Amino acid sequence: MATLARERGAALTSYAYLLTGNLRDAEDLVQDALVKTFVRGRTLEIASAEGYVRTAILTTWIDTYRRRRQWQRVRHLLVRGERQEGPADEVGARNDVRAALRLLAPQQRACVVLRYYDDLTVGEIADRMGLADGTVKRYLSLAVGRLETLLGPLTPLGDTVLVNEGGER
Repeated sequence: MATLARERGAALTSYAYLLTGNLRDAEDLVQDALVKTFVRGRTLEIASAEGYVRTAILTTWIDTYRRRRQWQRVRHLLVRGERQEGPADEVGARNDVRAALRLLAPQQRACVVLRYYDDLTVGEIADRMGLADGTVKRYLSLAVGRLETLLGPLTPLGDTVLVNEGGER
């Protein structure tokens, strides 16, 4: 577990960040996934262990989202209104994409991350998320349409501008 966290921790945190949109939540999500994966003392090779941890990240995030959504449905019965912070002004291509991802429905966001970040096929996404292929296609279509509305039309691969972790082009 320590080797995986040391060697692939940054990549796992980046993956979790795409789902959560928040670095602290992403780090917590990675920790939870590592614990869930290795709690029984299993020994796995790093290559296969990373796949298990990524799956644990995704399922933990989906479960957390569902719990939060359920809480939001009933919290007005228990608690008075909370103070809500507005989003900070964000600049740069990476921040724009992150903000746009946050606006997607959670399952649409998960499909986009799995398709365009993990480069999975529709069938593989459907298997991971327990959905039908048609449902995944619909989520991807809706998400890409929404992202194009927010960010502008997708550019062909030859015209793509890559932005690294530091936000530099």
